[in-house]
Amino acid sequence: MPMGRLRFPWKWIIGRMAKRRGFLDPFLVLARMGQFGQPVETVAPIELMRSGMVLYARGMINGQAFQHNVDWIWPYWVVRQFDPQDEAFIPWAFAVSHINLSFRNWTAVGMPDFHELPIVDPRGLVTPFLDGWSLDAAIVSASTPALIPSRQKTAQQRLILEGRLAVVTHTQAGTLELDAETDVVCEKQEPVCRIQWTGRSAAGAWLAVMLRPYNPEGVSFIQSIALTSDRLGWEINGRPRVRFSEAADRHVASSYQTGDVYYQLPEGVQNERTECGVGLATAAALFELKPGVERSITVTVPLDPAGARKHGAAAVPSLDWSKVSQPGARLQIPDSKIKFLYDSAVRSLLLHSPGEVYPGPYTYKHFWFRDAAFIIPALTCLGFTERAERALDRFPERQTLTGFFRSQEGEWDSNGQALWALGRFCELTGRPPKEAWRSAMLRAAGWIQRKRLPAGTGEPHAGLFPAGFSAEHFGPTDYYYWDDFWGVAGLQIAAETAWQSGDPDRGAKLHQAAKDFLRCTEESIRYSAIRLKQAAVPASPYRRLDAGAIGPLVAGYPLQIWAPDDPRLKATVEFLLRRCFLRDCFFQEISHSGLNAYLTLHVAQALLRSGDSRYEALMVAVAELASPTGQWPEAIHPRTLGGCMGDGQHVWASAEWVLLIRNLFVREEGHRLVLASGVPAAWTAPEGARISFGPTLTPFGEITVNLERKSGKLQVNYQARWHDSEPAVEVHLPGHPAVTLPAGQRTLEVSE
Repeated sequence: MPMGRLRFPWKWIIGRMAKRRGFLDPFLVLARMGQFGQPVETVAPIELMRSGMVLYARGMINGQAFQHNVDWIWPYWVVRQFDPQDEAFIPWAFAVSHINLSFRNWTAVGMPDFHELPIVDPRGLVTPFLDGWSLDAAIVSASTPALIPSRQKTAQQRLILEGRLAVVTHTQAGTLELDAETDVVCEKQEPVCRIQWTGRSAAGAWLAVMLRPYNPEGVSFIQSIALTSDRLGWEINGRPRVRFSEAADRHVASSYQTGDVYYQLPEGVQNERTECGVGLATAAALFELKPGVERSITVTVPLDPAGARKHGAAAVPSLDWSKVSQPGARLQIPDSKIKFLYDSAVRSLLLHSPGEVYPGPYTYKHFWFRDAAFIIPALTCLGFTERAERALDRFPERQTLTGFFRSQEGEWDSNGQALWALGRFCELTGRPPKEAWRSAMLRAAGWIQRKRLPAGTGEPHAGLFPAGFSAEHFGPTDYYYWDDFWGVAGLQIAAETAWQSGDPDRGAKLHQAAKDFLRCTEESIRYSAIRLKQAAVPASPYRRLDAGAIGPLVAGYPLQIWAPDDPRLKATVEFLLRRCFLRDCFFQEISHSGLNAYLTLHVAQALLRSGDSRYEALMVAVAELASPTGQWPEAIHPRTLGGCMGDGQHVWASAEWVLLIRNLFVREEGHRLVLASGVPAAWTAPEGARISFGPTLTPFGEITVNLERKSGKLQVNYQARWHDSEPAVEVHLPGHPAVTLPAGQRTLEVSE
């Protein structure tokens, strides 16, 4: 055998070395783990392995830092999670890694079309750079207990949306009060993160602006800190980073060996710099507070404008939020909380689409087709077509030579999702796909056809996609119906694309391929129904019914492959409501281990579409789970109600929220529009009530829906600009029969 074909026995050598030293064979462990799922062609997506290793490596560092220094000033989540008297407490006896599992909550600030997204935690801790160090403040005194925001059980936090985007945090302890206002602005054409701290004290005290070697995920190393010669800022790790609006009255810096700088305040020995080999350097710039006199200090951190250019955003970001949000659909309702959550969700969508679209500002500041399949259609429905188009233009460059729209190797839902997002944009705007899109879409359809397993083998997975990794945390590797329904929808869209581009033969073949894929999927589901002796659809043909059954709901929402009253959909929804709901929210017991806002809204959409009024209770429950700044983490701890998984500001959840609100007023069902089918009666009950939503895009054109109560009667009317001919329009108020409006009629009065 030629030497080039010899294989070095790495697995045998590593396994033998591990056993000799008393460790488990790592390859045997991986093989055993794989036996919980179906055989797959990819051992594990490298992206997941990389992110998991980074997460747990940080967790191990956190363990070393936190356990032996519990007296330090740590972030809010650490204070709560390490307190044995707190319901967020997690014992750490065998926990090698310490990760934020109880308060994964933060809110991003920024400017439209700018890539950098500083985040603010629930107590005002500001992390200007992705995965970097943070800035915090406290009020300290030699004679009274200090005000330390992260140690306060209560705080008031709010989001400012008028003309800008800012997070305001207020904490108080006795006569000490501290306000923090954080935003991103341009100073001398340079984007900066700006934090204004305002302190008040009845007696003499000090406002301490502190540099902290951590963020809401854990430790972020600082090796060196130096106060600038003018005492107006810090150099961090050798680079100018932070500027103060006034020169510091006092300054103290500390290394890990000398402890947290907090314990040297306010009268510790002044020093202007520190070096720390461990990487846990801390510093405090102190500003004197005179009794009863308010004092404000503004701190700015220059952000990198080159970072925006790297990611396809504008080199100089837009400063005018009102101009950027101008084309968006407006919501007018009497429920101030629901309206605030809508406005906040719209702002979140705009903030996280600087070029790419991101499902979060920190943990999930990456691109995935799965999230984009909801975020981009939400932007399009709201009228932000240029922003959506800009993101879609980048799809072809993410496609491999085989036609695979690759999010992660071993997950097979992304091609259908990419096709769905592209097709939905064309459908809503009435435009044909660009040539680059069309070519990519047809290549993607070819990949779907080639990727499917052979049909007619008699196996439950015949004709489906191969087993893959759980696209939505449904469990171990399996033949997920979620993937298959996305594939069916992708082929349907590709068929329409071929027909519209003048290729009827290819369109017919793709249409037939979609029908065959759906037939195989439904045959597999029939097998599951026989096996389980019920109509509810499991996650895969080999699974019992569990929380993974949320996946097949995609056949109803958003893909509308199945009719609203399909018995399989209804049975699945009933199973989920009975078995998997807590606090009127979907509890994802697989991986997430928390209440999930966006998946709860999937169930709400299925209920709304079928005319089931229980959607409203789910909508209200999700609203109650929102943070004071109008954000949802990916998963929410059922006891602390803080984030327990994923990003602390989950943009997919924001997209689902605006899509639900939109569908309350107008949704499409086949070749007709359905108006007002989800508008709660409480919004229209008072005499003189006026509510509206729009303009929003539909496959038939742009529409604004209005409802007004006059003399005891409820009037529904709309304004529209159709792409072509007027569609069938149906008014279906909750609790009333559906009424199809005669052609040309745009107003209907309903008597109670």
